Amino acid sequence: MTADTVQAGGITVELSHTGKVLFPGDDITKGDLVAYYQRAAEAMLPWLRDRPVALRRYPDGITAQGIFQKNVPRYFPDWITRAEVPKQGGSLQQVICDKPATIVYLANQACIEFHSFLSRLDRIDDPDQLIFDLDPPDADRFGDVRSTALLLRDLLEGELGLTTFLKTTGGKGLHVQVPLDATADFDTARQFALDVGALLAARNPGLATTEQRKDKRGDLVYLDAMRNAYAQLAVAPYSVRARPGAPVATPLSWDELDDKLRPGQFTIRTVPDRISGLSGGGPWAELGRQRFGLARARRTLQRLAT
Repeated sequence: MTADTVQAGGITVELSHTGKVLFPGDDITKGDLVAYYQRAAEAMLPWLRDRPVALRRYPDGITAQGIFQKNVPRYFPDWITRAEVPKQGGSLQQVICDKPATIVYLANQACIEFHSFLSRLDRIDDPDQLIFDLDPPDADRFGDVRSTALLLRDLLEGELGLTTFLKTTGGKGLHVQVPLDATADFDTARQFALDVGALLAARNPGLATTEQRKDKRGDLVYLDAMRNAYAQLAVAPYSVRARPGAPVATPLSWDELDDKLRPGQFTIRTVPDRISGLSGGGPWAELGRQRFGLARARRTLQRLAT
C-alpha cells in the first residue's frame, strides 16, 4: 500500500510512512498492516464494538520498544468514538472500535495488537465472556494444549451445560471462551473459572496446572483463568500479534483442532483469504447468539468438586 489516503466505511483515513518495515524478519511494512486491517475490519467489529480497547503500538517495528496505550491521545480525530472507563482513583478515555475506519486509522498509528475488555460498556462490571488461556511451556508442546482444550470443552459443555468457542492466540497457546449473559459480576465469574481450572488440573495432574509461578509449572500446560477480572484484556479475534511471522489470533471451529493445526499457521498473509471464504459469520457465528448464566453451572461444579 503506497497511497496517501484510504477509504474505510465512507471515511477517508490519511496514511503516513507506509513503506516503513514493522516486521524486519518478514519484510512486512506498515502499509501491509493497514491493508490487512482494512480487509479484516468487518470481521473484527462484532468482537470489538461496545468494548474499551487497549492498543499495542510499535512505531519503530517489533524489534524496538512498543507502546501500550489505553488513554486516547488528543490528536486522534473527532470521528473516533471514545468512552470514559472507570479505574481505581479516576477514569480513562479509551477507544471504541465501532467502525472500520477506526481500525484502519489505528493500524496507521502502528497499532499491531488490539486487546479488548471482557465486558461491554452498558454492563462494564459484568463480563459477557469467560476466557481460559491455555499456555504450554514451549511451542513443541502444542499437542498437550490440544488435549487440554478438548478436556476443557468436555467439562464445560458435557458436564456444566455451557457452550465453548476456540481461537488461536497468535502465540503458542489457545483461548477457550464461554459466552455469558452478564448477570454475574467479575468476582463471581473469575472464581468459577478458577474452580473449573482447579478441577481439570486435579483430574489431569500430568497434563495441566493452575500454578501461577512459571518456575513451578514444569512441563505442564498452564490453565490461566486470572484474566477474568475487571479491566483485564484479551487479544481480539483477528488481531495481529507483534511477533515474527505476524501471526493472527484466529477463531476456529472445534473440528479444526486436529493434529495438523499449528499455532503459527494463521498470519497476516493467510488470514485475509480465510476471512473472505467465511460464510454465515464463520466459526464464531453462534457466539453472539448464545448467552449463559453461571448459577446452574456453579452448582454442578460444586457437586463435581466434592
